[in-house]
Amino acid sequence: MIKFGPSGNSESFLSEKHKGTEDAAKWCKDRGLDYYEYSFGRGVNMSDEKAVIIGNAFKEHGVGLSVHAPYFINFATTEEEKAENSYNYVLSSAKMMRLMQGDRVIFHPASQGKASRESAVAKTVERLKILRDKIYALGFEDMKFCPETMGKLGQIGTIEEIVEFCKIDKCYLPTVDFGHVNAREGGSLNTVQDYQKRLEYMTEHLGYEKMKHFHVHFSKIQYSAKGEVRHLTFTDDVYGPDFEPLAIALKNLKLEPVIICESAGTQAEDAKEMKNIYFSI
Repeated sequence: MIKFGPSGNSESFLSEKHKGTEDAAKWCKDRGLDYYEYSFGRGVNMSDEKAVIIGNAFKEHGVGLSVHAPYFINFATTEEEKAENSYNYVLSSAKMMRLMQGDRVIFHPASQGKASRESAVAKTVERLKILRDKIYALGFEDMKFCPETMGKLGQIGTIEEIVEFCKIDKCYLPTVDFGHVNAREGGSLNTVQDYQKRLEYMTEHLGYEKMKHFHVHFSKIQYSAKGEVRHLTFTDDVYGPDFEPLAIALKNLKLEPVIICESAGTQAEDAKEMKNIYFSI
């Protein structure tokens, strides 16, 4: 079944002076949300004990959990030390995800740097195969590792590139950030068909079973000629994308992803708005 939730804690959650992320489990449940994404964006700095506390709280309230690995990952780097660090960022996130009783690790795959696009993508594929081997060696193969579409032109992560990465192994599941797609393509997502043709492409190449419960990030995003600039809220009426055409496309294709809202400060409220829109159609 399709699920909706926030990435991290909304300003409204923080204004209520909650003590910790474990409080977000009941808070989300009480607001009709059924998923939550915890970000290790600045590093995996959580203790095992804290991870267990958070996991137990979300388990108790029936709210699903994913984690976002650190933003420093770059599997196209020319430096082996940075590549090793990238493996460790993903795997340490997976260790925490296991303790938190979730099963999805989302990560940014790479940046192009000074390399050609082709060589950067090829290097990323090579490194993701090594990461796959490490995932299996550590017993994490029952989890899903989700490379994300990216919003800046200099980042590796078009829909086509993410599809190629997810062909490597069953442990890789796509994260489609539709705000990122819209930003890097200059406002390309407007109609049901705009969404549907991209989802049909992914389903054709990855198969329905892999795509049925794929991962989604959604928010409105300001963009420039170079792509993503900053995340916005649903109140913005200048930049897109809008959610309703995506909701219709998902229903048309019988896809039921986890949908995580990344709005700037109103992520829980906007996640609930998306859920209301979806179930009103």
